Amino acid sequence: MTRRIGRSAASRIFLWLAGAALVLALATAGLLVLEAQRTARAEAERVTQAVSATLADLREVSTALAQGDDAAASRTLQPVATAVMSDAGVDFVTIMDADGIRVTHRDPVQIGKRYIGTIPNTPTALTEEFSGTLGPSLRTIVPVEADGRLVGWVSVGVTIRTVTAQVVPRLLVVAAVGLVLVGAGLAGAVLARRATRLVAGDLPAGAIRDTLASAESMRTLGEALRAQTHEHGNRMHAAVALIELGRTDDAIGILTDSARQSQALVDQVAARTEGDPTVGALLLGKASQAMERGIDWSTDIAPDAPRSLLSPIDAVALVGNLIDNALDAAASGPAPRWVRVQMSRTAEDELLLTVSDSGDGPDEEVRARMFERGFSTKPAGSDGRGVGLALVRAVIDEIGGTITVDLSPTTFRVVLPTVRS
Repeated sequence: MTRRIGRSAASRIFLWLAGAALVLALATAGLLVLEAQRTARAEAERVTQAVSATLADLREVSTALAQGDDAAASRTLQPVATAVMSDAGVDFVTIMDADGIRVTHRDPVQIGKRYIGTIPNTPTALTEEFSGTLGPSLRTIVPVEADGRLVGWVSVGVTIRTVTAQVVPRLLVVAAVGLVLVGAGLAGAVLARRATRLVAGDLPAGAIRDTLASAESMRTLGEALRAQTHEHGNRMHAAVALIELGRTDDAIGILTDSARQSQALVDQVAARTEGDPTVGALLLGKASQAMERGIDWSTDIAPDAPRSLLSPIDAVALVGNLIDNALDAAASGPAPRWVRVQMSRTAEDELLLTVSDSGDGPDEEVRARMFERGFSTKPAGSDGRGVGLALVRAVIDEIGGTITVDLSPTTFRVVLPTVRS
């Protein structure tokens, strides 16, 4: 199967990390902008509440409003309102009588007109956003009382335009934080690309995966052939010893049984018209490996089982790792210990591979993570790399296959597309 050559693994890692850094920077900047807006608005509300409450408590204000002469009150309080606007940094200070008629205003022309905004039905303070003569603003209105009776109101406000202007300087800090995050992310991406390039050079990710598959294929095939050689060696030594003892019939029986067991699997593999001889050799070796470990082994290969789109290297990596996983599970499980391998054609002309074992099966946590690279229930070392099932998933996903895990008994069920599917 021809593989399309793409970007190198180092370049992909750089792009992924750089993209992640950019997304993180944008998300952080967005949150900081929202927080700056919220803070500016909260500060504006606190200022209007404090200033309006202070003015309402001034004896000068309550005395002027209590006289009931709006014109006189305006002459007295307009200078006070102007001074407060300048000192407190608010956009308007509107003092009005009990009926809401203005006696002070930022624009003197508006004095004598009715206040634009909400006047509470009872003498209570109210903070709101309202659009008045100066446009949308945050404002607080507070009642003014004299001798226990309502004599007027004080409204202090800051326009939304002013609130927004207060956010602008903070945006410079947000931009600086964003640039720092992007710079740190790019620096990390460059270092990661350099480290990856030291290991993998400019190989594309697919080539690295192929290299790993090749290594896994050689490992599992080598182990299978070693077990097969060891098993045959043991039988040959036993036969020779029996011949030396004059027990020729027993020697012939051992050699005949060995040939019969191997021939049964050879016949199944040979009967598969579309089979992969490399996988067939692997199965022969794994049968010996199972026997060496005291595990009952059986295979059921349908003669019409199709050949998948996998290359021989990927096929050996896939089948070998699933069988290794099953042998390990069976060996550590209760007796009787067994492993079953089946290959058949599905109704959709795909290849169905099932590998079952007598082991206890993975628990819920292991099932959730068994296909993660680096995860393994085995001890650290050559047999505990956490690569096998992750590689199996990568090989299957690349050609659009599926893998599922059933329990009772533990069964890995793999469906692979074929040339004709």
